Amino acid sequence: MKLKTLFALSTLLVTALPFAAQAEKYVIDTGGAHAYVQFKISHLGYSWLMGRFNRFEGSFVYDEETPARSAIEVTVDTASIDTNHAERDKHLRSEDFLNVATFPQARFVSSRFTPLSGKEAQLEGELTLHGVTRPVSLKVTQVGAGTDPWGGFRRGFAGSMKIRLADYGIDYNLGPASQELELMVGFEGIRQ
Repeated sequence: MKLKTLFALSTLLVTALPFAAQAEKYVIDTGGAHAYVQFKISHLGYSWLMGRFNRFEGSFVYDEETPARSAIEVTVDTASIDTNHAERDKHLRSEDFLNVATFPQARFVSSRFTPLSGKEAQLEGELTLHGVTRPVSLKVTQVGAGTDPWGGFRRGFAGSMKIRLADYGIDYNLGPASQELELMVGFEGIRQ
């Protein structure tokens, strides 16, 4: 019985090794500030308000042979919102908007990575923001991949999507021109 179990485990490991060898795990380089989570929203329809989140972390898996097996997960510290205006940032952290005391994190977990033409792909997953989880989809582009000056290997992606604030329970009235924002992300990962 033990021999059969050992043989079954050995067979499982041997068949799993090709997948493990092809899929590469990357940690997003937030320490070197080679990644970003930014947003853009209309201010009353007259100008654009730009902002970012200064603290986030995550990782992704990329499979060069079978890109559809790729996946990403990112967690954002919502209190790290930064629009370069202290009073506005304080208001954005309040119950009117992000309510960071109750919802200290936003999170994205991918469910599907579909290669398109060239270096583009469609990334689908679930975005959790303000305690609400909804499916989202964004087009991403592989910016590049290769060795770095320190002997490591890096791979980077960038993409964007639009989300409606009301879909995430953020219903503070900013006027008709400011009901949705564009979320822009860029991730340079260091292969592990």
